[in-house]
Amino acid sequence: MTMLFLVRHAESIENATKYTGFYEDPRPWTGPAAHALSRDVVGLTPRGFLQSLWLRQTLADVTGPDPEVHASQYRRALDTAVLALPGLPYEVTALLNEQHYGAATYMTKHELYATYPEGAEDRQNRKHLWMPPGDGGESLAGGVLRRATAFVGGLHTASAADVVAVTHHTAILALRAVLERRPVTELVDEARVRKTPNAAVLIYEQTGGLFQARGTIQPDC
Repeated sequence: MTMLFLVRHAESIENATKYTGFYEDPRPWTGPAAHALSRDVVGLTPRGFLQSLWLRQTLADVTGPDPEVHASQYRRALDTAVLALPGLPYEVTALLNEQHYGAATYMTKHELYATYPEGAEDRQNRKHLWMPPGDGGESLAGGVLRRATAFVGGLHTASAADVVAVTHHTAILALRAVLERRPVTELVDEARVRKTPNAAVLIYEQTGGLFQARGTIQPDC
C-alpha cells in the first residue's frame, strides 16, 4: 500500500441541523436510542449528496485503479462511500466509527453538565480524556485512539493498492495522531479553531514504513 486517503463523510442531516433538530434540551431520547439514531438513521443532506459526487471525481483523479475502500458502520459514512466510489467493494469496520458518546449522545452541554456534573471539568478542559457516561462511552485518547492505532497497524500488511477510509471528525483526529506521530491534544486544540470540513480528503504516503502527510483537498460545494 502506497497511498492512504482519509475522507470525512459528506454533510449529514445532523451537521446541517445540529442546533435546531438533534440537540433539543431536554433531549427527547434515551442514550441508547440517541446512539442508534446517530449510527443507523442519520443520512446525507442534498449538499452532502453533491459533495459525494464531487468526491467521486476527486478520488478518481488522485487514487490508483481499484483502491481498497473501508468505511465506518455509520450510515452517513456508508452513504458517502457508496456514492463516491460506486461499484467498488468496501469493508465496513468499527475501527473507523465515530467516538461513542454513550448516554451523552445528542445531549446539549447544558443538559450534560446538569445530568453528569462529575464529568463536566474533563469535558470542558480535557476533552481528549473525557469519558462519556453509560454503556459504550469511549474517550478520544482511549478507545478512539486505540481503534485508530489498530486500523493503521493493519494497513502495513495490506495489499499494494491505495486505500480510501471514509470516517468521522473525531476518528480523523485519532488517525492523524497515529499517522503524523503527533499528540492528540495538539490536534484537539487545532480542531477548536477549525474542524476538518465535510468531504475533505487528507492524503498520506507510506514511505519507509511511516506515513507522511501530502496535503488536503477540500470540496468546492
